[in-house]
Amino acid sequence: MILLYTRSWKWLLVRGVLALLFGVAALVWPALSLAVLVGLFAAFALLSGLVAVWAAIRYRSGTRRWWLLLLQGVLGVVAAVLAVAWPEITALVLLALVAAWAILTGVIEIILAVRLRRDIEGEWLLGLGGLLSVVFGVLLVVLPSAGLLALAWLVGLWAIVYGLTLAALAFKLRKMERWAEETFATF
Repeated sequence: MILLYTRSWKWLLVRGVLALLFGVAALVWPALSLAVLVGLFAAFALLSGLVAVWAAIRYRSGTRRWWLLLLQGVLGVVAAVLAVAWPEITALVLLALVAAWAILTGVIEIILAVRLRRDIEGEWLLGLGGLLSVVFGVLLVVLPSAGLLALAWLVGLWAIVYGLTLAALAFKLRKMERWAEETFATF
């Protein structure tokens, strides 16, 4: 599992940067039309999902739990496809889609963080990112009447904080890459 994450730290960083860009776009243009917000979400979920799928498949050897990262990536791709398949999607359906995606991927990241706690330093960043995603998803479920403008701000803030946690974890894993290769490559 440690090799999967240390080897794919660059892709974790890419996912973090994508989340940051998505968050900034949602904050800079909070009054975006629903179609644009759906498109931004779909682009982010698709790119993030594809990166996770690629990293899981590419670095699956040597770890038994690579499928968790694959599942997370597939969820992102499915969420993106659903958002694009319904261009006339309502704010409430978008809210439910984003909430479900955030909660499911957040739970997967918390599970991965718990499993990695003995292997890497800084696994709490992955757990924190997962917790933020779960809290974000639950807030969307509990406060559905917040409106599209509030949704754009909430999505933007979440994406920025989430992106920062992924980027921070990526840099920690980058520092551990050589050690992990030397320690675990023989297994």
